[in-house]
Amino acid sequence: MYNYRQHIIPVDTSLSQALTNLDELINEKVLFVVDKENKLLGSITDGDIRRSLLKNNSINKTIESVYEPSPKFFYENSIDLKKLIELRKEAIHVIPIVDQQKRIVDIFNYSLYKSYLPVDTIIMAGGRGSRLAPLTNSRPKPLLEIGGKAIIEYNMDRIISYGVKNFWLSVNYLKEQIKSHFKNGKDQINIGYIEEEQPMGTIGSLTMMTNFEHEHLLITNSDILTNLDYEDFYLDFIENDADIAMVTIPYETVIPYGVVECKNNKVLGIQEKPTYTHYSNAGIYLIKKKWINNIPKNQFYNATDLIEQVIQDNGNVISYPFSGYWLDVGKPKDLNRAKNEINSIKF
Repeated sequence: MYNYRQHIIPVDTSLSQALTNLDELINEKVLFVVDKENKLLGSITDGDIRRSLLKNNSINKTIESVYEPSPKFFYENSIDLKKLIELRKEAIHVIPIVDQQKRIVDIFNYSLYKSYLPVDTIIMAGGRGSRLAPLTNSRPKPLLEIGGKAIIEYNMDRIISYGVKNFWLSVNYLKEQIKSHFKNGKDQINIGYIEEEQPMGTIGSLTMMTNFEHEHLLITNSDILTNLDYEDFYLDFIENDADIAMVTIPYETVIPYGVVECKNNKVLGIQEKPTYTHYSNAGIYLIKKKWINNIPKNQFYNATDLIEQVIQDNGNVISYPFSGYWLDVGKPKDLNRAKNEINSIKF
């Protein structure tokens, strides 16, 4: 289990102990130096220590005069994803996250995560899954297993790999099984529950929440298998200043005949066996938190209802076409397909 605190070292530590700590790190051999209040002072690597020893400094000397005093860092509530990506390109893979007092509260590690997306994730996991009965008669659909792992866990693990730590599961049917399975989270992942008393659609339950940490919300159905690049999806959402972004799946329709274009019975042309591309809703959205206030309370309400309302209010709703792997595990044939393909999906 990864604990970011293994990258933290007190300023009064000896060079000898610092070398030991660095050696114990599995990857990314860098330590961040802190004072007694856990405030970030600098960084130190084995190269810094080696240069100190070459100057005939004692191995028992503290690291106080050895560490680099200007490490890259981000404040927890103002993480600039584009700058984070720039650091990744510069091969700076471990970056501390600090609070307003500059105390380290987390450390982002590119060897463990693909990105660090500043979103809360809500996973809709309250449906009955009636089309998968009798499998769902006594087990909620999100916990049905594919390749020895629950469907919903493929979803969560993919999103976690992009540095997301806050999850909310919207539950209803057989909710105690889901709560018992995940509890409150683990390995620095926080999991909370939005408990519906009655079905509230794919987004209606969000009105029951008031303490989302971030201004942007990632909402997804629980029964989706996908290798979506969530970082690229988020960047597209930000760059377009969207109110809502929805992942869409291209679906091609081939007309096996020549299509005649007419106006007032006059033939204008013939298009031979044309292919038309339509875009289907993938059930994955990014939404600005402020729009939750537009969802009616205690009502059945779908994400598509909110999208139509935002469009009517002249909000900016965009499509994010996705051609990678995506499968809605809603019917027995989908479940069988998922079991056959799970080992070939490049998550």
